[in-house]
Amino acid sequence: MKDELRYIGQKLIANNLTLAEHIVHYEDKKYTKRIEDSGLPVTERIGHRAELFAYFGEALCGETEAVAEKVSNWGKRVAEIAIKYNVSLSDALRTVASYRTIIWDAFTEELEQRQFAAITMLDVSKIIDPLLDKVCGIIGETYEKHNKMLMDIAYTALEELSVPVVPIAEGIAVIPLVGDIDTHRAKLIMEKSLGEGSRLNLNSIILDVSGVPMIDTMVADKLFHIVTALQLTGIEAIVTGIRPEIAQTIVSLGVDFGSIKTQANMQQALKHLGFRQFQATK
Repeated sequence: MKDELRYIGQKLIANNLTLAEHIVHYEDKKYTKRIEDSGLPVTERIGHRAELFAYFGEALCGETEAVAEKVSNWGKRVAEIAIKYNVSLSDALRTVASYRTIIWDAFTEELEQRQFAAITMLDVSKIIDPLLDKVCGIIGETYEKHNKMLMDIAYTALEELSVPVVPIAEGIAVIPLVGDIDTHRAKLIMEKSLGEGSRLNLNSIILDVSGVPMIDTMVADKLFHIVTALQLTGIEAIVTGIRPEIAQTIVSLGVDFGSIKTQANMQQALKHLGFRQFQATK
Protein backbone atom coordinates (compact mmCIF):
# COMPACT_ATOMS: atom_id res chain seq x y z
CA MET A 1 0.00 0.00 0.00
CA LYS A 2 2.80 2.43 0.84
CA ASP A 3 4.41 1.73 -2.51
CA GLU A 4 1.17 2.61 -4.28
CA LEU A 5 0.82 5.87 -2.33
CA ARG A 6 4.45 6.71 -3.02
CA TYR A 7 3.91 6.03 -6.73
CA ILE A 8 0.94 8.43 -6.82
CA GLY A 9 2.89 10.99 -4.80
CA GLN A 10 5.83 10.89 -7.19
CA LYS A 11 3.44 11.23 -10.11
CA LEU A 12 1.87 14.33 -8.52
CA ILE A 13 5.29 15.89 -8.01
CA ALA A 14 6.42 15.07 -11.55
CA ASN A 15 3.20 16.32 -13.18
CA ASN A 16 2.31 19.15 -10.81
CA LEU A 17 2.57 21.82 -13.50
CA THR A 18 0.39 19.90 -15.96
CA LEU A 19 -2.25 19.29 -13.29
CA ALA A 20 -2.19 22.98 -12.34
CA GLU A 21 -2.77 23.98 -15.95
CA HIS A 22 -5.78 21.64 -16.12
CA ILE A 23 -7.61 23.34 -13.25
CA VAL A 24 -9.02 25.88 -15.68
CA HIS A 25 -10.94 23.07 -17.42
CA TYR A 26 -12.81 22.38 -14.18
CA GLU A 27 -13.83 26.00 -13.67
CA ASP A 28 -16.98 27.58 -15.06
CA LYS A 29 -16.45 30.39 -17.54
CA LYS A 30 -17.90 33.10 -15.30
CA TYR A 31 -15.52 32.15 -12.51
CA THR A 32 -12.54 32.05 -14.88
CA LYS A 33 -13.44 35.49 -16.22
CA ARG A 34 -13.68 36.93 -12.71
CA ILE A 35 -10.21 35.60 -11.90
CA GLU A 36 -8.82 36.96 -15.16
CA ASP A 37 -10.46 40.35 -14.56
CA SER A 38 -8.84 40.51 -11.12
CA GLY A 39 -5.48 41.04 -12.83
CA LEU A 40 -3.77 38.08 -11.16
CA PRO A 41 -1.18 36.89 -13.74
CA VAL A 42 -1.84 33.46 -15.26
CA THR A 43 1.72 32.25 -14.69
CA GLU A 44 1.52 33.21 -11.04
CA ARG A 45 -1.80 31.38 -10.61
CA ILE A 46 -0.47 28.23 -12.24
CA GLY A 47 2.74 28.41 -10.22
CA HIS A 48 0.89 28.53 -6.91
CA ARG A 49 -1.43 25.70 -7.93
CA ALA A 50 1.49 23.53 -9.07
CA GLU A 51 3.19 24.15 -5.74
CA LEU A 52 0.19 22.77 -3.84
CA PHE A 53 0.00 19.66 -6.04
CA ALA A 54 3.67 19.03 -5.27
CA TYR A 55 2.98 19.32 -1.54
CA PHE A 56 0.22 16.72 -1.87
CA GLY A 57 2.73 14.47 -3.61
CA GLU A 58 5.22 14.90 -0.79
CA ALA A 59 2.52 14.03 1.74
CA LEU A 60 1.72 10.80 -0.13
CA CYS A 61 5.41 9.96 -0.09
CA GLY A 62 5.30 9.99 3.71
CA GLU A 63 6.35 13.57 4.55
CA THR A 64 3.01 14.43 6.17
CA GLU A 65 4.24 16.50 9.14
CA ALA A 66 6.65 18.62 7.10
CA VAL A 67 4.00 19.18 4.43
CA ALA A 68 1.42 20.37 6.97
CA GLU A 69 3.52 23.46 7.74
CA LYS A 70 4.22 24.08 4.05
CA VAL A 71 0.51 23.88 3.26
CA SER A 72 -0.30 26.32 6.09
CA ASN A 73 2.21 28.84 4.75
CA TRP A 74 0.89 28.29 1.23
CA GLY A 75 -2.69 28.95 2.28
CA LYS A 76 -1.79 32.19 4.05
CA ARG A 77 0.40 33.42 1.20
CA VAL A 78 -2.16 32.61 -1.51
CA ALA A 79 -4.99 34.18 0.50
CA GLU A 80 -2.98 37.40 0.86
CA ILE A 81 -2.35 37.43 -2.89
CA ALA A 82 -6.03 36.81 -3.61
CA ILE A 83 -6.98 39.67 -1.28
CA LYS A 84 -4.46 41.92 -3.01
CA TYR A 85 -6.18 41.26 -6.35
CA ASN A 86 -9.69 41.57 -4.85
CA VAL A 87 -10.56 37.91 -5.43
CA SER A 88 -13.62 37.03 -3.35
CA LEU A 89 -13.41 34.42 -0.61
CA SER A 90 -15.91 32.17 -2.38
CA ASP A 91 -13.83 32.22 -5.59
CA ALA A 92 -10.63 31.50 -3.66
CA LEU A 93 -12.21 28.49 -1.96
CA ARG A 94 -13.82 27.27 -5.17
CA THR A 95 -10.41 26.70 -6.75
CA VAL A 96 -9.18 24.73 -3.74
CA ALA A 97 -12.21 22.44 -3.94
CA SER A 98 -11.28 21.41 -7.49
CA TYR A 99 -7.92 19.85 -6.52
CA ARG A 100 -9.55 16.69 -5.19
CA THR A 101 -11.51 16.13 -8.42
CA ILE A 102 -8.45 16.69 -10.59
CA ILE A 103 -6.37 14.19 -8.64
CA TRP A 104 -9.12 11.59 -8.77
CA ASP A 105 -9.73 12.02 -12.51
CA ALA A 106 -6.02 12.04 -13.30
CA PHE A 107 -5.26 8.74 -11.59
CA THR A 108 -8.44 6.65 -11.75
CA GLU A 109 -7.69 5.21 -15.20
CA GLU A 110 -4.03 4.62 -14.42
CA LEU A 111 -4.88 2.91 -11.14
CA GLU A 112 -7.17 0.52 -13.02
CA GLN A 113 -4.44 -0.24 -15.54
CA ARG A 114 -1.90 -0.94 -12.83
CA GLN A 115 -4.51 -2.92 -10.88
CA PHE A 116 -4.04 -1.00 -7.66
CA ALA A 117 -6.39 -1.90 -4.81
CA ALA A 118 -9.63 0.10 -4.73
CA ILE A 119 -8.82 1.20 -1.21
CA THR A 120 -5.76 3.04 -2.51
CA MET A 121 -7.74 6.13 -3.54
CA LEU A 122 -9.48 6.07 -0.17
CA ASP A 123 -6.07 6.20 1.49
CA VAL A 124 -5.09 9.03 -0.85
CA SER A 125 -8.19 10.94 0.27
CA LYS A 126 -7.38 10.30 3.93
CA ILE A 127 -4.05 12.05 3.45
CA ILE A 128 -5.03 14.84 1.06
CA ASP A 129 -8.48 15.78 2.44
CA PRO A 130 -7.14 17.04 5.80
CA LEU A 131 -4.59 19.15 3.93
CA LEU A 132 -7.32 20.64 1.73
CA ASP A 133 -9.40 21.34 4.86
CA LYS A 134 -6.39 23.05 6.42
CA VAL A 135 -5.90 25.21 3.32
CA CYS A 136 -9.57 26.24 3.28
CA GLY A 137 -9.47 27.02 6.99
CA ILE A 138 -6.36 29.17 6.70
CA ILE A 139 -7.69 31.02 3.66
CA GLY A 140 -10.92 31.71 5.55
CA GLU A 141 -9.02 32.91 8.63
CA THR A 142 -6.80 35.19 6.52
CA TYR A 143 -9.83 36.76 4.84
CA GLU A 144 -11.52 37.14 8.22
CA LYS A 145 -8.49 38.93 9.69
CA HIS A 146 -8.34 41.20 6.64
CA ASN A 147 -12.03 42.05 6.89
CA LYS A 148 -11.69 42.72 10.61
CA MET A 149 -8.78 45.05 9.90
CA LEU A 150 -10.89 46.96 7.36
CA MET A 151 -13.79 47.14 9.80
CA ASP A 152 -11.49 48.41 12.55
CA ILE A 153 -10.15 51.10 10.22
CA ALA A 154 -13.68 52.10 9.21
CA TYR A 155 -14.86 52.04 12.82
CA THR A 156 -11.92 54.19 13.93
CA ALA A 157 -12.70 56.69 11.18
CA LEU A 158 -16.36 56.67 12.19
CA GLU A 159 -15.41 57.20 15.81
CA GLU A 160 -13.31 60.18 14.84
CA LEU A 161 -16.29 61.64 13.01
CA SER A 162 -18.57 60.93 15.97
CA VAL A 163 -16.55 63.32 18.18
CA PRO A 164 -15.83 66.35 16.02
CA VAL A 165 -13.97 69.22 17.69
CA VAL A 166 -15.03 72.37 15.84
CA PRO A 167 -13.05 75.58 16.53
CA ILE A 168 -15.36 78.62 16.31
CA ALA A 169 -13.06 81.32 17.60
CA GLU A 170 -9.58 81.71 19.01
CA GLY A 171 -9.39 79.54 22.11
CA ILE A 172 -12.98 78.26 21.79
CA ALA A 173 -14.31 75.05 20.25
CA VAL A 174 -17.57 73.13 20.14
CA ILE A 175 -18.04 69.35 20.40
CA PRO A 176 -21.54 68.52 19.10
CA LEU A 177 -22.50 65.07 20.38
CA VAL A 178 -25.10 63.00 18.53
CA GLY A 179 -26.31 59.55 19.53
CA ASP A 180 -25.95 57.40 22.64
CA ILE A 181 -22.93 57.74 24.90
CA ASP A 182 -21.56 54.48 26.26
CA THR A 183 -18.37 53.80 28.21
CA HIS A 184 -16.25 53.38 25.07
CA ARG A 185 -17.52 56.55 23.44
CA ALA A 186 -17.18 58.53 26.67
CA LYS A 187 -13.52 57.51 26.77
CA LEU A 188 -13.13 58.63 23.16
CA ILE A 189 -14.78 61.98 23.94
CA MET A 190 -12.38 62.53 26.83
CA GLU A 191 -9.32 61.59 24.78
CA LYS A 192 -10.38 63.73 21.81
CA SER A 193 -11.35 66.76 23.88
CA LEU A 194 -8.14 66.68 25.92
CA GLY A 195 -5.96 66.04 22.88
CA GLU A 196 -7.53 68.70 20.69
CA GLY A 197 -7.75 71.10 23.63
CA SER A 198 -4.00 70.92 24.03
CA ARG A 199 -3.25 70.94 20.29
CA LEU A 200 -5.49 73.94 19.58
CA ASN A 201 -4.53 75.71 22.82
CA LEU A 202 -8.19 76.04 23.81
CA ASN A 203 -9.50 78.01 26.77
CA SER A 204 -13.11 76.80 26.52
CA ILE A 205 -14.94 73.82 25.09
CA ILE A 206 -18.72 73.67 24.64
CA LEU A 207 -20.13 70.17 24.88
CA ASP A 208 -23.47 70.27 23.08
CA VAL A 209 -25.63 67.27 24.07
CA SER A 210 -28.80 68.29 22.26
CA GLY A 211 -28.35 65.26 19.99
CA VAL A 212 -27.96 62.78 22.87
CA PRO A 213 -31.28 60.94 23.27
CA MET A 214 -30.81 59.95 26.91
CA ILE A 215 -28.71 61.13 29.85
CA ASP A 216 -28.91 58.70 32.75
CA THR A 217 -26.71 58.23 35.80
CA MET A 218 -23.93 56.58 33.79
CA VAL A 219 -23.85 59.24 31.08
CA ALA A 220 -23.98 62.05 33.66
CA ASP A 221 -21.06 60.47 35.52
CA LYS A 222 -19.04 60.24 32.29
CA LEU A 223 -19.78 63.88 31.47
CA PHE A 224 -18.70 64.85 34.98
CA HIS A 225 -15.37 63.07 34.51
CA ILE A 226 -14.85 64.69 31.09
CA VAL A 227 -15.58 68.16 32.47
CA THR A 228 -13.33 67.55 35.49
CA ALA A 229 -10.46 66.36 33.28
CA LEU A 230 -10.79 69.45 31.07
CA GLN A 231 -10.83 71.74 34.09
CA LEU A 232 -7.66 70.13 35.42
CA THR A 233 -5.92 71.07 32.16
CA GLY A 234 -7.14 74.66 32.47
CA ILE A 235 -9.99 74.39 29.95
CA GLU A 236 -13.43 75.69 30.87
CA ALA A 237 -16.13 73.19 29.88
CA ILE A 238 -19.76 74.16 29.31
CA VAL A 239 -22.54 71.67 28.64
CA THR A 240 -25.39 72.88 26.44
CA GLY A 241 -28.53 71.43 24.89
CA ILE A 242 -30.05 69.61 27.87
CA ARG A 243 -33.69 69.31 26.79
CA PRO A 244 -36.53 69.78 29.31
CA GLU A 245 -37.48 66.10 29.37
CA ILE A 246 -33.83 65.14 29.89
CA ALA A 247 -33.58 67.68 32.71
CA GLN A 248 -36.61 66.08 34.39
CA THR A 249 -35.01 62.66 34.10
CA ILE A 250 -31.76 63.94 35.60
CA VAL A 251 -33.62 65.44 38.56
CA SER A 252 -35.70 62.29 39.11
CA LEU A 253 -32.54 60.17 39.11
CA GLY A 254 -30.95 62.44 41.67
CA VAL A 255 -27.97 63.19 39.45
CA ASP A 256 -25.94 66.14 40.74
CA PHE A 257 -25.07 68.56 37.95
CA GLY A 258 -24.17 71.32 40.38
CA SER A 259 -20.46 71.22 39.61
CA ILE A 260 -20.99 71.32 35.83
CA LYS A 261 -21.48 74.61 34.02
CA THR A 262 -24.57 74.42 31.82
CA GLN A 263 -26.31 76.71 29.40
CA ALA A 264 -29.64 76.18 27.65
CA ASN A 265 -28.20 76.43 24.16
CA MET A 266 -25.18 77.37 22.12
CA GLN A 267 -26.18 81.01 21.89
CA GLN A 268 -26.25 81.43 25.66
CA ALA A 269 -22.95 79.61 26.01
CA LEU A 270 -21.30 81.93 23.50
CA LYS A 271 -22.81 84.93 25.29
CA HIS A 272 -21.38 83.60 28.55
CA LEU A 273 -17.98 83.44 26.88
CA GLY A 274 -18.16 87.09 25.89
CA PHE A 275 -19.76 86.94 22.46
CA ARG A 276 -22.30 89.65 21.65
CA GLN A 277 -24.81 89.83 18.82
CA PHE A 278 -24.19 92.70 16.45
CA GLN A 279 -26.83 93.83 14.00
CA ALA A 280 -25.63 95.26 10.71
CA THR A 281 -26.49 98.96 10.35
CA LYS A 282 -28.23 100.01 7.25
